[in-house]
Amino acid sequence: MKALRGIAMIAMLVFTANTTAIVFEQRDFDNAEQLERYKILIYELRCLVCQNQNLADSNAELASDLRREVHRMILEGMNNDQIVEFMVARYGDFVLYRPPLKAKTVLLWTGPFVLGIGGVVLLLLQLRRRRTQRAAPIPLSDDERASLDALLEKEKP
Repeated sequence: MKALRGIAMIAMLVFTANTTAIVFEQRDFDNAEQLERYKILIYELRCLVCQNQNLADSNAELASDLRREVHRMILEGMNNDQIVEFMVARYGDFVLYRPPLKAKTVLLWTGPFVLGIGGVVLLLLQLRRRRTQRAAPIPLSDDERASLDALLEKEKP
């Protein structure tokens, strides 16, 4: 039993270490502002290979290439908007963690609200239906009433 618990703890530590590790490659910048911009961009851009990870968290080879590309563009003097536009032009809106509100992304932005409101409406309808079912008891037939009266007469002392 202790061995099984130990194996489970080791597996949990390995899993936790793999999911929370942040990849940081040493990059040289001309000033601290460029480093800050780099950090912001790699946290705002999504890894295209990994499911739901940003470039900072991803160990994928493509993420490493994209981090290198962001570094290069910062050193070339491009501003954040130009870098993001380049990435979107090349990889589409999927590369952004917060895609802009467009005709293509309206469902993405409104979907959770619509589903939430729909869920609340269905819950309220279900509760209302249950309340009306409890409030209106089903009347007993004459045979059922006679059987019930007979049972109650037997129980009297």
